[in-house]
Amino acid sequence: MNQIHRVYGWISPRFRRRRLRQFQARLQVQPADPLLDVGGFPWCWTDPAWPNPITLLNQAFPAGLEARAPGFTYVVGDGCALPFGDRAFAVLFSNSVIEHVGSWERQQRFAAEARRVGGRLWVQTPAREFFVEPHFLAPFFHWLSPRWQRRLARNFTPWGWFTRPTPAAVDAMLAEIRLLTRREMQQLFPDCEILEEKFLGLTKSHIAVRRLAPHREG
Repeated sequence: MNQIHRVYGWISPRFRRRRLRQFQARLQVQPADPLLDVGGFPWCWTDPAWPNPITLLNQAFPAGLEARAPGFTYVVGDGCALPFGDRAFAVLFSNSVIEHVGSWERQQRFAAEARRVGGRLWVQTPAREFFVEPHFLAPFFHWLSPRWQRRLARNFTPWGWFTRPTPAAVDAMLAEIRLLTRREMQQLFPDCEILEEKFLGLTKSHIAVRRLAPHREG
C-alpha cells in the first residue's frame, strides 16, 4: 500500500462508520433487503459486519479478493450502465463514486441508473463547496482553473508528493474527477432528499437519499 492510500485509510473509516449509522437510521435497512454497493469494496461492510445479501459492483477488483472476503456477490461493470433490471435491489448504496465517472453527461447516466435499479437510495459525494479537495488532499485546489491544477498537482499537493505521477497520470486524474454542488445533486436526483454532511460546521459531502421506491404502474 503506498503512502497516499495509508492517508486515505486513516481518514476514511472515521467518516464511513458515522455515515453508515446515518444510512441505517434513514433507510431502516432490514437484514433480508438485497443491497447493491456501486463502486464499493467489502471492507465498507465488515466493520461492523452487515447481515444483508450484498452485491458489490466495480470496474475491477484486486486479485484474490473473493477468496479473502467471501459472502459477497462480485460484479464487474460500469455504474453508468448497470447490468440489472428495474428495482432489482431494495437498497442502492454508493459512497464517493459519482464524482469519479468523468463528465457531467456520465454523471447524469450514473444517477439515472441508480434511480432505476435501486428502490431506496443512498448516494454520497464530496461537496465542491468544501474548501479541501479530498482526492488531492489540498485546500482550494478544485477551485483553480484546469490549467493551474495541471501545473500544481504533482509538486504542490499531498497526492502529488506521495504518488509522484507522470504528466499523463495527472491528466487522467483531472479528467476523472468532477466534484458536484448541492444544486447539481438535486438536478441529478430530483426525487431524493439532499442531505449535507458537516465537518467543522462546513458542508463536506452531499448525500442523495430516497427512502421509498417510486410507485410503478402495472
